[in-house]
Amino acid sequence: MTPDPQTVRVLLVDDHAVVRQGLRLFLGLDPQIEVVGEAANGEEALSEAERLRPDVVVMDLMMPVMDGIQATRAIRRSLPDTEVIALTSTLEEHKVNGAIDAGAMGYMLKDASSDTLAEAIHAAARGEVRLHPEAARRLVRDFRSTDMRESLTPKEVIVLQLIARGYSNRDIAADQNVTEATVKTHVSRLLSKLGLESRTQAALYALRHGLASLE
Repeated sequence: MTPDPQTVRVLLVDDHAVVRQGLRLFLGLDPQIEVVGEAANGEEALSEAERLRPDVVVMDLMMPVMDGIQATRAIRRSLPDTEVIALTSTLEEHKVNGAIDAGAMGYMLKDASSDTLAEAIHAAARGEVRLHPEAARRLVRDFRSTDMRESLTPKEVIVLQLIARGYSNRDIAADQNVTEATVKTHVSRLLSKLGLESRTQAALYALRHGLASLE
């Protein structure tokens, strides 16, 4: 896929200072990631996100004052161009589903390697879906969508399959030899037809209905 040399601005959110420090050190090894701020709870995360306008927020889910799911929903509502990656120590099903429903682009475990997390951050900044494999399996199993409101066109099906494979709009445009604006139109229309709200939900729809696979 097309590499993006642009520096990704990241906000770290976790109620444990030692975790934030470790993440900052790990991510500091990547010259194309800049940690622009930190927050210790969801309320601080929303405030700092609105002040700093990062490209990506790395969000813990279990925090005091406002949890990560509430904060993710609030940030996505206030800053639609800022993507959120849920980073947590467990794969509890209500947290996985809650984070994705709130608008998280990705879901990673805290035992992920620094390279894996950095790649997920870059992917989120490009608009690509990244999910921990077990989280993806659980999400696909539990995923529920509304009835399709209108049939997808063949082109929309292809776009849906590419989203499920982790392609960004730029990648899809290059693959299909169309403009990014055309891809955005396809994505918007297929989300509307499927009654979905995000690319991540679209990817899960494709996996659930056999249009793509986890392999």
